[in-house]
Amino acid sequence: MPGRPYILKETNWKTVRSTDYDVVVLPWGAIEAHNRHLPYGTDVIQSEWIAAEAARLAWEKGAKPVVLPAVPFGVNTGQFKVTLDINMHPSTQLAVLRDVAESLSGQGFRKLLVLNGHGGNEFKPALRELQPKFPRLVMALINWYGLEALEKYFEDTGEHGSEMETSNLLAVAPGLVLPLADAGTGKTRPFRLRALREGWAWSLRDWPSVTDDTGIGNPALATEEKGKKYLQAVTEKIASFLADFAEADPDRLYEP
Repeated sequence: MPGRPYILKETNWKTVRSTDYDVVVLPWGAIEAHNRHLPYGTDVIQSEWIAAEAARLAWEKGAKPVVLPAVPFGVNTGQFKVTLDINMHPSTQLAVLRDVAESLSGQGFRKLLVLNGHGGNEFKPALRELQPKFPRLVMALINWYGLEALEKYFEDTGEHGSEMETSNLLAVAPGLVLPLADAGTGKTRPFRLRALREGWAWSLRDWPSVTDDTGIGNPALATEEKGKKYLQAVTEKIASFLADFAEADPDRLYEP
């Protein structure tokens, strides 16, 4: 059975050489523990699935995006003490993105979307640094987890191994989710300093000091149906952007 033409790792040179791809999508995740019941690759699985589904919908609209293999490692500098949480330093992440951008720019591609699925990844500084180096490659960023208000879909709006992520995995990879009875509550310990608690000052969180089960947010009310509804809204929004991005003239992105 032939691979999907919009998923690079599934397709072939015969298809690539005959397809005029108009947007390149780079999913980016992380490898880290997600409470007791979700796989370490939760961020990668979600980002790859969302990228693929958004690309499929965009193809139906007439666009021709192509999805690169996801980068599995993310910035996890606060999680060195959590076994097998793999950290990629921001400087390494910048170097990887630079190499991808250099390859695409040298091959004549004009549009790159970084589809980020991990809160520790901060791509705006990287894009600010790289854009002047590759001026003909328009680079955009979407943090897919920030596209929809979580309270519209979930009772608990925790950020990690939570009701949202558990619902998503139940929808797209249920065989990798342990029974919810095995999950921790995702209870967290806040900073003592008020400014850090309120969020108007920032300090890197030491993950084992924050949570005993590696989760932030209670997954107890997660369901497959919630995940399907949330993912549908997210992928449709990204697909719409891909279609618009594909159609846009990269040299005329601003209103007259």
